[in-house]
Formats: sequence, structure tokens, C-alpha cells
Amino acid sequence: MMIDIKITDEPLNVSECLAAAADIECGGTASFIGAVRNNTRNKKVIRLEFECYKPMALKELRKIADEAISLFAVKNIVIHHRIGVLYPGDIAVVIIANGRHRDAAFDACRFGIDTLKETVPIWKKEIFEDGEEWVSAHP
Repeated sequence: MMIDIKITDEPLNVSECLAAAADIECGGTASFIGAVRNNTRNKKVIRLEFECYKPMALKELRKIADEAISLFAVKNIVIHHRIGVLYPGDIAVVIIANGRHRDAAFDACRFGIDTLKETVPIWKKEIFEDGEEWVSAHP
């Protein structure tokens, strides 16, 4: 079992995340890559600003990873989230789940992003051409 959790202000590297989760015992690898959109509700997005309470966010991400491994019998999970200023096209979050079978990997990825949005203290502010707003986890 391998868990790789990271919160960083540096660009995320999907290839490194995939390599970290790679395991010849696992036949299924699923990924979720969340990128910054250029438009929300017909408003042009200039940038996003992510903030977090890092000690608690890392603890919550670890809990998500542990639970995903337990619930879905995946062997390896990577959850990396970027904070700071991001622009359209930038990657904000990467989740990789690796297990013996594809269904477990897919289920673990969906669980990971859905639970992250509900429980992890990472906040997002969208900056538009005509203003800004803090965004709830589920618009």
C-alpha cells in the first residue's frame, strides 16, 4: 500500500503522480485531473485563488486516502492539490487510484474528489472580469 498526499503552490505533475502509483500487481489505474476552466456561469474566469489550512487539509486528505483504500480495495492512491494563484488551463488537483481491477480504481477516484470537496479545508475564489466570489464546494 502506498499513499502520496501533497498540497503545494508549485505546478502539479501528472506524470510523476502516475509513476508514484504504478504497481505491477495492479491492473487498473484511474485518474481524475481537475483543471481551471476559463468560464463559469457565462462569466469569463481570469484566475482562481486557492487557500487552505494546510495542517488540517493534509490530515483530511490522508483520511480520504485511507478510507478509499479500505472501501474500494485499491492498493495505491495519490492526491495532490495546488494552492495559490492558478489560471485557466492550470491543474488544480490530481487523484490517481491503482488497484487490481478498474472498477475499484474508478470508484476510489470519484470518492476521492467528491469527499475532498466536502471535507477538506481548501477554499477557492474565482476572479472574473467584473468581480470575484468565493465558491462553495458544490455550485
